[in-house]
Amino acid sequence: MSPMENAKQYVKQRIAPDFHSKRLASLEKLKLDDVLKRKNPYLFKAKAITSAPDLVKQLLLAHLSSQEETLFGAFLESLAIHICEHTYGGKKSTTEGIDLEFSRDNTRYIVSIKSGPNWGNSSQIKKMVQNFNQARRIAGPRAHVIAVNGCCYGKNSSPSQKENYFKLCGQDFWHLISGEPQLYKEIIEPLGYEARQRNDEFEEAFGRLHTRFTTHFTQDFCHPDGAIDWEKIVSMNSGAKSLWQP
Repeated sequence: MSPMENAKQYVKQRIAPDFHSKRLASLEKLKLDDVLKRKNPYLFKAKAITSAPDLVKQLLLAHLSSQEETLFGAFLESLAIHICEHTYGGKKSTTEGIDLEFSRDNTRYIVSIKSGPNWGNSSQIKKMVQNFNQARRIAGPRAHVIAVNGCCYGKNSSPSQKENYFKLCGQDFWHLISGEPQLYKEIIEPLGYEARQRNDEFEEAFGRLHTRFTTHFTQDFCHPDGAIDWEKIVSMNSGAKSLWQP
């Protein structure tokens, strides 16, 4: 089976349990108080949201957006490891901070996989460089090792070396781990497998949750006239149990 066919088959088999089902499960166990505690109340006030249904919907969408990024990022990482395992015998690394290891053309590749190119601050990038250095020491002085920050989507202005690693994005990354220059296009089509059915199921669950949360929110965080009690929200979100004294 070619890398392209293998990738398509994996996506069709795993997109439902690894993304859609986990996305729905995270929605079903969500609690309103947890969402209110995690999101920035000042931001939503600044957006001039005045009704309970609108605020609850905005809170849910903000939470779900970050949740989906995490779930789908994990799916793409597992897809990349699977493809590389099929093509080059790659495997998930046991070394800290390294997601994938494989050998190709007498070279050992160590890869830190990220969803997109704009993933971290200077401290996080510094930590990745330290992880690459540690992995090189483990491999030994005789090994020819190339470290790669692989990004599943996006573009890099130049795939030239950065400190002690290469940053490869989108097409360059998928080509590296599969040997197929067009794989980055081929994996997009099977991602839609059963998507409409799964999304209908998700939208129904979202509607039920929105109704339930709006009722809860109106009872606990609104004035008798229905206006949002922003002070109560901020107090629950940011109030200290006891004031810190310098």
